Amino acid sequence: MITGSGLRTVLAVDGGNSKTDLALVAEDGAVLATGRTGPFVPQSAGVGAAADVVEREAKALRDGMAAPYADMMAAFLAGADFPAEEEALRAEFLARGCAGEVSVANDTFAVLRAGASRRWGVVVVCGAGINAAGVSPTGETARFPALGRRSGDWGGGEDLADRVLWHAARMEDGRGPATALAELVVTHFGTASVTEVVLALHFGELDPARLHELVPGLFAVAGGGDAVARGVVARQAEEVAVMATVCLRRLGLLGTPAEVVLGGSVLTAGDPYLHGMIESAIGASAPDARVVVSTLPPVAGAALAGLDLLGAAETARTRVRDHFRRSG
Repeated sequence: MITGSGLRTVLAVDGGNSKTDLALVAEDGAVLATGRTGPFVPQSAGVGAAADVVEREAKALRDGMAAPYADMMAAFLAGADFPAEEEALRAEFLARGCAGEVSVANDTFAVLRAGASRRWGVVVVCGAGINAAGVSPTGETARFPALGRRSGDWGGGEDLADRVLWHAARMEDGRGPATALAELVVTHFGTASVTEVVLALHFGELDPARLHELVPGLFAVAGGGDAVARGVVARQAEEVAVMATVCLRRLGLLGTPAEVVLGGSVLTAGDPYLHGMIESAIGASAPDARVVVSTLPPVAGAALAGLDLLGAAETARTRVRDHFRRSG
């Protein structure tokens, strides 16, 4: 597919569990169109239905034109956790003719490409859940299964919120130490007790997803010096640091000035207590590593990766970064 100026194009996709962002980008870095649509959930909806979500929005970006929608499709997708899943998704998009070439990878790598100044480094993404990955200067990768507690994971909004409620309930019934987290829970949900919140969850009167609303309050309580809240935040910092350090070790980068990119809503919120502990813990094992917080959306990372695959000039990548900084 050719633009009016004769330049090749990239269809950049960041497919997440809550939303999917797309961008159509020319080879010179001009962002021609952007769009947002629903969640990308091949695990529950199936590969075909998940691909439908992307293709409908891609067609809209091209004003209803038929496929192919770009020369190169760079898709970074939730649910692309293993090589077999990546290949199934890639085959689906190729079969639909979405682009002449299709590259599929896990969405974690889009955050890395968006936040790092180079094409390699390590990333930890902590939003609703937690995941990490790394790429070496020679292209080797390090990853985790990231299947939740069954694969050894802990952290992100879901686990943090559960710990807030756990500690609050134990304080209220006498099993745990005093903590301002109990007051946080009852104040936030407007109840007379923590038990009311627990029962509302049990009887289906409160959506469990709303517990995520407690996470900003957790950091505020920890910032006020509450020992229990600080312990929860410290646990999160430890998990972030160990995932980053393991990736660095696997890639032989512990003694290299590598970037460790932090992404996801929990980490990009910029809590100073959390970030201080993360930097200290990573620095103890990898003193030359530099912790950076991603300021660009993951779809920008997908666009940059697509330009990499096209062999575009560095000026094109600069143009993409500038666009998303302005629009963000």
